Amino acid sequence: MEILVVACVLAAFVLAFVVVSYERELRSIARFLKGRERGSNQRVTVEYPTRGVTGVAQSINAYLDEERDRRIAEEERRSAFQQDLASLSHDIRTPLAGAQGYLQLYAREQGAEERERCVREAESRLTAMRELVDQLFEYTKAADPTHAMELEAVQPYPLLAEALAGAYPDFAAREWEPRIDFEDEGLWVQGNREALSRVFSNLTVNALRYGSEAPTIVQRGRHVEFRNAVDNPEAIDVNRMFARFYRADAARAGGASGLGLAIVAHLCERMDARVAARIEGDVLCVSIDFAELSQDSK
Repeated sequence: MEILVVACVLAAFVLAFVVVSYERELRSIARFLKGRERGSNQRVTVEYPTRGVTGVAQSINAYLDEERDRRIAEEERRSAFQQDLASLSHDIRTPLAGAQGYLQLYAREQGAEERERCVREAESRLTAMRELVDQLFEYTKAADPTHAMELEAVQPYPLLAEALAGAYPDFAAREWEPRIDFEDEGLWVQGNREALSRVFSNLTVNALRYGSEAPTIVQRGRHVEFRNAVDNPEAIDVNRMFARFYRADAARAGGASGLGLAIVAHLCERMDARVAARIEGDVLCVSIDFAELSQDSK
C-alpha cells in the first residue's frame, strides 16, 4: 500500500513538473514572439527540449524563416521595380523632351526648310516613344503567367524566313545578307507560332542593331543559334542580356528599349524552350533549345 502511495506521489510530482515546464516554455515562447522586432533574425530556443515543445519551436522558426524569405523577395521586387521605373521614366522622357524641343524650335523658325526638319525630328522621337510603349506592352504580355499561350507543333524555319524577310530593308541598307544554315528545314518543335515569330523578330532586330556584320542562323537538331560579330564584345554581359532594360552599349542603342531580349527569354520559357547567350571571340551567340513535341502536339 505504501509503495502504491509513493508511486502516486512521484507520478503527481512528475506530472506537475512536466506541466510547469510546458507552461514555462510556452510563456517563454510567448514573450519572445511579443518582444521580437520585425525583421529580426532571432529564433525560438527551448530550455527543456521535449518532443512537443521542440515541435512547436521548429514550426514557429520555419514560419519565421518563410516570412524572412518573403520579406527579402518583396524587397528585391520593390528594388527591381524602382530601377525599372527609373529606366522607363528616363527612356520615355528622352524622346519626349526631344520632340518638345523641336516643336518649340519650330515655333521660332521662319524658314520652311528648317520647319520641315523640326517636324521630322519631332515625329522621329515620338515614333521612338511609341515603339518603347509597344515593347513594354509586349513584355508585360510575355511575362504575364495568366496570359494564355497554347503550345502546338510548329516549324521554326518558315517563321524565321518571315522574320528575316520582314527586316529586308534594314539588311539591304547595310548591304548585309544573312546566312541560314538549317540542317532540317522541315523540323517540328513544340512552341507557339505567334510567340516564336516574335522571338525570331526580336533576335533579328538585336543582330541588326548591335552586330558588325550579317548574322548566321544555324540549326542542329532542336538547337537554333543566332551568331553575329560585334564591335565591342567585352562590353556585353551575357549574364544580364535577358534582363529588363539591359543595353550593352547605350551610345549605340538609339531608341532601343532594352526589352527585346527580355521578351525573348519570357516567351521561350513559356514554350518550355531554353535560351542562352555566350561570347566566342568577337561573336555573340544567342541559342534556343526547343522542347520535344509532346504527345498532345504530335
